[in-house]
Amino acid sequence: MNHLPEPASVIRLPDGSYTYTDQLPAVQSPLGVPQVVHQHIHQAPPDRTLQRVALGSGVGAGAVAAGVYFGPLLVGALTAIAANLALLAFLATVLAWGGVTVVRSIGGPGGKAAAKNLAKTRKSLRRR
Repeated sequence: MNHLPEPASVIRLPDGSYTYTDQLPAVQSPLGVPQVVHQHIHQAPPDRTLQRVALGSGVGAGAVAAGVYFGPLLVGALTAIAANLALLAFLATVLAWGGVTVVRSIGGPGGKAAAKNLAKTRKSLRRR
């Protein structure tokens, strides 16, 4: 006696993957033969509200197309410029800190005297 179920046959789908025939969604056709249903899911179209408002206010289609095309390019360019400026500011800060640290560490009594002299000069200029 064989108590095992019958093995389901394996088929290859149009997309190249394999599946068992007992796992396919079946729809009974008028002929009584099960049919495979292929459902296509589409993405929603992009929102065109801003373009419609611009066109409704009298702006030409060329201006709207230019805004759609050049808008992201402008954002990308400004982001790149901001990143470059941030990097330069960080580099300037590190170099200034390093320079001050080096001068303090190798500066002798002459440097301290010069700093005192400069402080006295500034105080005397404020009093005037």
